[in-house]
Amino acid sequence: MQRRYMAIWFPYLMTDRATLGNPQLSGSPLILVTPERNRIVVKAANRQAEEQGIRCGMTATDARAVTADLHTLDYPHEKEERILRNIGLWCIRYTPFVAIDLHDGLILDISGCTHLWGDERGYLKELVLKLRGMGYYARGAIADTVGTAWAVARFGNISPIVSSGEQAGAISSLPPEALRLDQEITDKLHKLGFHTIGSFMSVQRTILRRRFGESLLLQLARALGSVDEHLTAIVPPVPYEERLPCPEPVYTPEAIETAIEKLLESLCPRLQSEGKGVRKAVLKCFRADNKQVQISISTIGGSHSISHLFKLFCLQTEKIEPAMGIELFLLEAQKVEDIDPVQEKLWAGKPGLQDHALAELLDRIAGKIGPDRIKRYLPSEHYWPERSVQLAASLNDKPQTAWYVAGPRPVRLLSQPEPIEVMSLLPDYPPRVFSCKGKRHIVTRADGPERIEQEWWLGKGEHRDYYAVEDEEGLRYWLFRSGHYDGENGHWYLHGYFA
Repeated sequence: MQRRYMAIWFPYLMTDRATLGNPQLSGSPLILVTPERNRIVVKAANRQAEEQGIRCGMTATDARAVTADLHTLDYPHEKEERILRNIGLWCIRYTPFVAIDLHDGLILDISGCTHLWGDERGYLKELVLKLRGMGYYARGAIADTVGTAWAVARFGNISPIVSSGEQAGAISSLPPEALRLDQEITDKLHKLGFHTIGSFMSVQRTILRRRFGESLLLQLARALGSVDEHLTAIVPPVPYEERLPCPEPVYTPEAIETAIEKLLESLCPRLQSEGKGVRKAVLKCFRADNKQVQISISTIGGSHSISHLFKLFCLQTEKIEPAMGIELFLLEAQKVEDIDPVQEKLWAGKPGLQDHALAELLDRIAGKIGPDRIKRYLPSEHYWPERSVQLAASLNDKPQTAWYVAGPRPVRLLSQPEPIEVMSLLPDYPPRVFSCKGKRHIVTRADGPERIEQEWWLGKGEHRDYYAVEDEEGLRYWLFRSGHYDGENGHWYLHGYFA
């Protein structure tokens, strides 16, 4: 079988990735910069920035002088390989052989795969459009050799598919840079008038070797196919899953729990040996009537504790309908994370957020009431109350700033302040009576006001004067008046409840 290769080029790989993480930057000029020789230079630029004349290697100052609405981010060094690996793992659905081509491409061995999409044109169109749909601008080319596919993907402007045996004709009109040569060699070629590959392709090998070294001949031979090119394929990670076939169909809850325990006894030691823990696991049950039922669990922190995971699954087993019986159990750890080895002496007697017992307790509670009912908040560096807290993703998240303690803050802060009706003795005095949702509250104690100004760089609006008040029933509330007194009662709101 004739080998066929596909080269995929991501000309805006790093800026595309930055835009995916910051959607508000989409459609705007964007550059990624890095320090270099006591200067801040452009390391990557997106299409919009290039259309305005910005190029890699420019100083950031010169780039900002080109356009006023330019966005600048730091270049994330040493992340190209990780991004390309993730994209390559996704591409394995199209071919089992995918190799990384640093710093902006992939090489696919597509031999024997293209007929599944009709032909090579349909294969290339399907893959490139999928990648563009994911947010990565991509160009692809197919040829007999890696070198020709690489050259056409980056420098070709006619057909991206090179017929078998037509490598020489496909690259002859391309510049010397298409051979993946060092900059010193390409500069020398241009200086001597060799502006295309075809202009020196027929020159005697001894002359080329003497003038430009062995690397030129090697890269040319690789592109034409006379020398093979070695590639290192991406090895997909082995999935964390265990199978348990049943000699006879299983019906009873006890038997199902026994199967779960056996699967965990096989999976958890492997996770423990690799320093990983389960964050999400799915149990798939294949029934005798050719139908499948499944249950899933998730944990607050990574865990490879058999007993803990078993208890979480037991909370879900009543959802399994065995019907005619279950013939096969499949346990998949769909999401895992690295965890530190348990060192009990470090935290014994000092329970805290890193205490595994706390994480296991939260997991059991979440299994009964749902994980969405448990939330943890961290302080955010803002004055405006609605922006002063943020939701933590896990117990491992660390606060970036300290909680505000200079003034009273409610235990429960409403996401949207509720309008209330207020009666006060004088405009700047605290309320004596307020009504909320049809209930009248007589204020017996009040503390304030505390004025909080709107963060003008984030939004527009009036300032707020906050009061901590207590009613006759001993319940405490956080109220505020928006803006100055307007001649009536002002605009008053309930914003929180104290303990």
